[in-house]
Amino acid sequence: MRAQLDSKPQLSARLEQIEDRLKSEGFLKNQELGGEIGFYIFDYPPQFELTVREYLKLTLPRLARQGLNFVHLNLFEEILAILQERKLLDKAFDLEIKKGTDELAKALKGPLEQGRIAKHLIDKVLPASPQFVLLSGLGQCWPLLRGHSLLNALHAHMGAIPLVLFYPGSYNGLELYPFDLDSAEVATANYYRAFQLVPHASKY
Repeated sequence: MRAQLDSKPQLSARLEQIEDRLKSEGFLKNQELGGEIGFYIFDYPPQFELTVREYLKLTLPRLARQGLNFVHLNLFEEILAILQERKLLDKAFDLEIKKGTDELAKALKGPLEQGRIAKHLIDKVLPASPQFVLLSGLGQCWPLLRGHSLLNALHAHMGAIPLVLFYPGSYNGLELYPFDLDSAEVATANYYRAFQLVPHASKY
């Protein structure tokens, strides 16, 4: 069953709780998870993508000024960097124009295999020894990058570092629905067990 998507006021209320959540001892020290890895999801209606981007733009510098040590990675920018490093970016643009997104996804299945992307991200995260990691920009990457697959690939490498994925869609505690698509509309199962960073006001 899908979660009910937030209205704009409900989303704003949840966004306002993120800063205190990220600064809490329970989050930073994984004290609330019963020994499970600290992977969190903040799901939101995809039509409010710009609202979430603006929130991050305003909030992350403030967190840094308060002395929090964290890494924020925009997944779309990281995918572009991977393709640029492998001299595939221009070819990818040309292929998408000529043959469309489906053919592009097939062609990039190897270069953008989830394990490769996870390694690229980990190589950026671990040297910084952050208190936590924030991932955004997933909506710009879909379907080249799937949230549940990426989290699975990262799972073994993060250790005790909490990670938050900002997710354009809905999450019911067991399944991720990108852009609020039904499971029948998504090619593969999107099962992933994580924690809600900020719970919804009503249950699903």
